[in-house]
Amino acid sequence: MASQLAGDVARRRTFAIISHPDAGKTTLTEKLLLFGGAIQLAGEVKAKRNRVQSRSDWMKIERERGISVVTSVMTFEYGGNVFNLLDTPGHEDFSDDTYRTLTAVDAAVMVIDAAKGIEPRTLKLFEVCRLRDIPIVTFVNKMDRESRDPFEILDEIEQKLALDTAPVTWPIGRAKTFAGTWNMAAGTVRREDSQIDPVPVNGPESDGVSGLLPENERETFIEEATLAQEACRPFDRQAFLEGHLTPVYFGSALKNYGVRDLIEALGDFAPSPRAQESDKRLIEATEPALTAFVFKIQANMDPNHRDRIAFVRVCSGSLNRGMKAKLVRTGKSMTLSAPQFFFAHQRQLADNAVAGDVVGIPNHGTLRIGDTLTEGEDLLFRGVPNFAPEILRRVRLGDAMKAKKLREALQQMAEEGVVQLFIPEDGSPAIVGVVGALQLDVLKERLKQEYGLPVDFEAARFNVCRWISHEERGQLEAFMQKHRQAIARDLDGDPVFLAENAFSLNYEADRAPGMTFDEIKDYQIRAKAA
Repeated sequence: MASQLAGDVARRRTFAIISHPDAGKTTLTEKLLLFGGAIQLAGEVKAKRNRVQSRSDWMKIERERGISVVTSVMTFEYGGNVFNLLDTPGHEDFSDDTYRTLTAVDAAVMVIDAAKGIEPRTLKLFEVCRLRDIPIVTFVNKMDRESRDPFEILDEIEQKLALDTAPVTWPIGRAKTFAGTWNMAAGTVRREDSQIDPVPVNGPESDGVSGLLPENERETFIEEATLAQEACRPFDRQAFLEGHLTPVYFGSALKNYGVRDLIEALGDFAPSPRAQESDKRLIEATEPALTAFVFKIQANMDPNHRDRIAFVRVCSGSLNRGMKAKLVRTGKSMTLSAPQFFFAHQRQLADNAVAGDVVGIPNHGTLRIGDTLTEGEDLLFRGVPNFAPEILRRVRLGDAMKAKKLREALQQMAEEGVVQLFIPEDGSPAIVGVVGALQLDVLKERLKQEYGLPVDFEAARFNVCRWISHEERGQLEAFMQKHRQAIARDLDGDPVFLAENAFSLNYEADRAPGMTFDEIKDYQIRAKAA
């Protein structure tokens, strides 16, 4: 039994795709699913009426705007491995969702636009991966368009990210003459991704490589490819797993170039589920007892059933349908009666899941982001963050008779992580907090579509929010009483201090020695307090 569990765990590859908006992340996701047999026809993100819509962008606002605003979870098999692919929002306004998702993966694919190189959002997401020691595979996309020199892109990755590069494939041509990829290590060529098996070749000067290009480009390509083979670092798996080196693949997801190279690389050398740090000890993926944590909540994926799904990363053991698990935050047991595997909004019952798998657990508000599930052991997983919002707004409801319904809807949206909800101590109307303005658009759309609540937003008196604490309970209560009009409680009942601006925040902080004003709240700290 133990050997079977270890074998099942070794087959798992759980990874996220990160990029700047418009680098082609969602299109790449679809092609990975296509080659994994999960879908029969890939639809472009900005689909025309007669084309199939993007499978991973299932919310109405995503389809209308051609962007991802929530993390989609997709499970599929390829080459004997089970892939759990988490397609994260590219837009910075949804960074909370992305950061939480990165706590649940073992590797990441960084998608770079071949014409634009490293963009600000890419850089920020990379830093999050670095903090978590997540190995990164780089995919340089859109080689079928006008692009920068491949050496220039490699240099930029090394300089801006302080990350060694090891190109595994090299583009055969660029823009209109892009004809496929040459695998320098394996000595093979693959043209379009419909070609399952690559063709062996004898170096870049062979007809099977340079012969794919117009005659006037062949000599330049041979020089570049030879230089890449001789001067660039060879791939070192240990350096990759430690986060010091990234293998680089070139291609065009839209035109079906290089994607099969990428998915095979993930199967060959991306890590199987890694050990996870808890507050008590390191949890090995092959341990027999179940441990798992909730990194995302999604409500109303099926509008007909008003469901709430907690997305759980299994960290060890097996999660079996019908089993009982302990919710450590409350100390109570819950039955996992209908765990589900997901393919975007489609789902199927999961009879068994092992470490590395991402499973949806239907519940009615019992589970929250950051919760830990075990078979009895009292431990908490680290590092699922909650960030102070950058925009604070009051919600204005036209029909006062629906105030109670609005409170319930806002609480559900807050539990899901769409917004943060703050209830002022002085009894004034609730305040919602978001990272970016686009989140307000999503909130407004979902309140209207899912709850029948047309709302608008108005400016709050406050623009800055911080969680407050003090080692001495009495000192905290005295501060809160003195500043009662600027104190609110978050979803968990933890106190926050609201300030009009950064100057006002610093002014009060200077006059409250021993008081801590936190910009980030760790769910583990919250769970311990509970």
